[in-house]
Formats: sequence, C-alpha cells, structure tokens
Amino acid sequence: MEWVMDGVRLTHVTAGFIGLTAFWVPIFTRKGESRHRLFGKVFKYSAYVVLTAAFVSVAYHIIGALVRGVSPADAPGQFGFVVFLGYIAIATAVMLRHGLTALEHKRSLKEMNRPLDRGLAWTSIGASVLIIAYAAYYNPPNAVLLYALSPLGLLTGRGILVAIKAEEGPQRAWFYEHMGSMIGTGIAFHTAFAVFGSLQLWDLGLEGWVAVIPWVTPAIVGIPAIFIWIRHYQKKFGDLAV
Repeated sequence: MEWVMDGVRLTHVTAGFIGLTAFWVPIFTRKGESRHRLFGKVFKYSAYVVLTAAFVSVAYHIIGALVRGVSPADAPGQFGFVVFLGYIAIATAVMLRHGLTALEHKRSLKEMNRPLDRGLAWTSIGASVLIIAYAAYYNPPNAVLLYALSPLGLLTGRGILVAIKAEEGPQRAWFYEHMGSMIGTGIAFHTAFAVFGSLQLWDLGLEGWVAVIPWVTPAIVGIPAIFIWIRHYQKKFGDLAV
C-alpha cells in the first residue's frame, strides 16, 4: 500500500508545482484573453488533482491510525496535523468551486443560492469550528497552528453565503467573487510550498510558535492583495461605492 501512497504524494507534488506556476499567468494577463483562459484551466485541473490527492492521503492516514488503535487522545499532535490538512483541503476546495461557479452565473450570483452551495459554505464553516474544538479539547503541541488558520474556513463560508444571498450588486459582482476565490486558492498553493517545499530545500530550524510563520505568511501577504486587486478593478469599472 505504501507504494500507492508514494504515487499519490508524487502526483500531489507534481500537480502542485504545475498549478503554482500556472497561477501567475492569469494574474498578469488580460482578463478573458486566450492565455488567461488556458492557464486558468491548467490551474483549475492542477487544483483538482492536488485536492483529490490530499483527501486520499488524509483518509489513508486517519483510517490507518484508527485501525492500529491510535486515537486522537493517544497522539493529539499527529492526529491534529492530519485533520488540519484535511480542513485546509476542504476550505480550499469550497473556495475553488465558488470561484469557478461564479463564472457560470454572471447574470446574478443569487442563482447560486442553492442547497449545494449553501451546504458547502456551511461545511467550510463547520470545518473551522471542528479545528478550533479539536485544539481546545486536546491541546496538541501544534495548537497554535490550528488556531492561526482556523479563520480560513469561517471567512470562506461566510463570504460565500453573503455573496449568494445579497441583493443585486454591481454588474461585475461575479468577477470579484471569481477573482477573490481563485487568488485565495492560489494562496493555499503558496502556503503548501512555503511549508513543505521550502522546508525540504532549506532547513530553517523553526520551532515553537515561530514554526507557524511559513503557514501564515502567504495569507498575510495574499489576503490584503485580494482586497487591493478587487478595489483596483472596482475603481476601473466604476463599481466603488460613493
């Protein structure tokens, strides 16, 4: 079975690298042009592969631990890290789907106010609550990491619910939702590289709360960038509230 998981990990890393590279082309090319659409699709399918591999890996490790009789109480840090990775995958998958679905509902985002979309938004919120509860109950060594990124699922779910339930907003509301969600997905890619990729290349020797820095730096940089980028286009299209 290990050779299967080695293949899953290799697939995960390869797709992640491809997606990480492809992400930047739609950012800096004219929106809607052929290169934007082409590399957007490359990023989308890379994300599908990365997330599928992540879910398979998380399920494998959790089921394997339970079969061996290891519970969260026995290894709270190890279990917590695997559950945390599953949480990140859930929030990222929900964000990615929202960004792609917004493209299909340019006429009105209220068309997305459906049970599936609401359910996924609440799933993202519920995953955040679960992570917080896990950290509070088991107090694992990596609790600070769980707390630090717990807002991701809450903000993702709440943002989707607000968007799909809002009264008619700007004509390009779909564009802002699409752009924000896709950049958010890109932040997740960069977080994975910052944590796993860079630490494989350089032993930074980060311990304790300092070890959280690679996890939160892409979000600290990326989230303000989303607001700045969206505001830029709102100003360009005349959608800024007076």
